[in-house]
Parts: sequence; structure tokens; C-alpha cells
Amino acid sequence: MTSRERVEAAFEHREPDRTPVFEYVLLSPLADRLLGRPYAVDAGWGRALAERGWEGAVRQRAIDHLDLAVLLGHDLLYAVPNPVPEPTAAGSPAPGAPPPADPVEALRRRNERAAESLAPPADEGLLIYRALREEMERRGLDLPVLAPAYAHGIWTDTDLMQAMVLAPEVAAEHFALATRQSLARIEKYLELGLDLIGVGGDFAGQRPMISPQMYRRFIAPEVRQLSRRLHAAGARAVNASDGDLWPVIDDFLAGCEVDAYLEIDLHAGMGIGPLKEAYGDRFTLFGNLDCGNTLSFGTPEEVGTHVTDCLRAGWGDGGHILCASNAITASVPLANYLAAVNGYRGFFDLEPFTFHG
Repeated sequence: MTSRERVEAAFEHREPDRTPVFEYVLLSPLADRLLGRPYAVDAGWGRALAERGWEGAVRQRAIDHLDLAVLLGHDLLYAVPNPVPEPTAAGSPAPGAPPPADPVEALRRRNERAAESLAPPADEGLLIYRALREEMERRGLDLPVLAPAYAHGIWTDTDLMQAMVLAPEVAAEHFALATRQSLARIEKYLELGLDLIGVGGDFAGQRPMISPQMYRRFIAPEVRQLSRRLHAAGARAVNASDGDLWPVIDDFLAGCEVDAYLEIDLHAGMGIGPLKEAYGDRFTLFGNLDCGNTLSFGTPEEVGTHVTDCLRAGWGDGGHILCASNAITASVPLANYLAAVNGYRGFFDLEPFTFHG
């Protein structure tokens, strides 16, 4: 199977030749070591910009994304919109008035500003997707690209959470505006030929930060609009949030009419086995290697066993794509990451990955 065929099988719940694999977010310094050069993301972006100019830096980012995917044998990749060129106008905007102490009034003013600034994303910020397509064509590659349209999270947004109780109509306006902005982004993605879009946003830790009733009332109907637009265009919606989602899992998946679940958080109790048993015939599950604990603080042997257990739990009739539960950060030792890569390769009798960097 090709990478695209493998990913399609996972979404169509057909058994692939092997479980598709990718990395949601792989950051420096690990990415730098694997590439043998600074990764043109986050801290490495400034260096690439200084050395290559804005367009050259974006194209270097695309090359880096693909070099990592090829090196590690990934079947798809995740790419966010790139930074746009800095404005040339001198000076900085004058500071605005401090936000009101009242959470409802604060959110109402945010809504006003959001309504005034509604617009499709700038084409300059989407150059990364064109650059990826061109670079893949040059190399003869065809990897699906997952792009973000997250706008319905509530993480740390205390004004929003309070307004959901105190002034539901103001909170509803916030989410409706978020949907309009996400739809504008989705239209641009569809024009670029992208067909795998992340939706939703974080709303849980060790437990959901809002009640299931609140999720059902405010968030699920908005995310459902995005899913329906994507499905009408032949694209797929991937709902994303870490944390314990068991109290809202039916609404998060079926209620939002999505195709897949990303950021499956093992540490918060979201195991791939129970999810596969309950939902694996209807939804594709991304994960769920525990990046914050096992990959960061386990031994390489423990990591290898963890990968094997995850692959076994996710196997059968497609429906599983292996990746970490969230970002691979500086807390993950290189030896552990290599153990994860080779745990996967060993499970499917692939040649071991050797790294000499």
C-alpha cells in the first residue's frame, strides 16, 4: 500500500497492510537532531527567516516537514499555517483599555472585535501548503496533510466559561463567530486541495472543564456545522482535545459528526482499547502513545512495550493511526523516541531505523 492508501483504509475501516503512522507535533531539539540542522519551526523559524527571507523560510519549513516524514516513514503529516511577513509600517499600535473585570462584558467586547475582524486567512499564511504540494510533486510523494481549523476550545478561558452560565447568549455568539472564522479557513483549505481538517479544541484536563450539557448546547452544534461542510466537499473532520472525554464522548464523536479523534490522552484515562471496542467501527482513532509520561520518563524498553500494546489494541478493520497523544517536546529523550520508532517497525517486521546523528 502507498501512504495515502494506508490512511484511506484507516478512515474507511478496512484492514491496511500496517497501521499508518505519523507525528502530530515533533519539536526541537529532537527534530533538529534528527534533521541534522535547525528545524524551521518555532526557534528555528527566526534563523531560517534571517538566512533565506520570508518565502525561502516557508519553503525550508516545507522541506523540513517532508524530510522528517520520509526519514521516519510517516504516512501523513500535520502542518499549521506559516507566519506572514512582518508589516513594514513603523511604530506599534497604541495600547487599548484594560479588559473589563466583568467576564460577560469582557466576552461581549471580544465578540465585537471578532465580528469586526472576520475575514478569510491571508493567502501569505497558507504558502506552506502550496510549498508542501510542490515539494511532494518534485519528490514523487503523496502524503495526506492534516491542517488545523481549531476554534472551539475553552482551555484557560475563564471569561468564556463564566459567560456560558451567566449570559448564555453572549457565549453562543462567541462560538458562532468561531464557526464563521473556521468556515472561512476551511474554504481556503478546500481550494488548496486539503481534505483532512482538525476541528474543535481543548476543553478538558483530568475531567471536562464544562458539563456534558454545556458541551452539547454550545460546542457540538458548531463543530457539527464544520463537519457537514467538510463532508459536502468530500473532506474529513478530525475532532481534537486532550483530557478525559468519557463524560462527553458520544457528543464529541457522533454529536459532532466527525470522522476521527485526535489527542487521545492516555494519562487522563482515554485508552485506545476501550475506545476501539466502543467506537472503532465508526471513528478513526489517532494515538495514543503517552508523550507526557511513558515517552518522556519511561525506559526505552518500556517505550517499546507501550508501542506494541497500543498497536495491538488498535489493530483490526482499520480505524487506527499511530502517533503520540500530543507534542513530542524536549522532555522526550532521543533514545525513547528511537525506541518508539523501532517498536513500530519491529511490530510490522520492517527494517530497523538506525540513527547516527
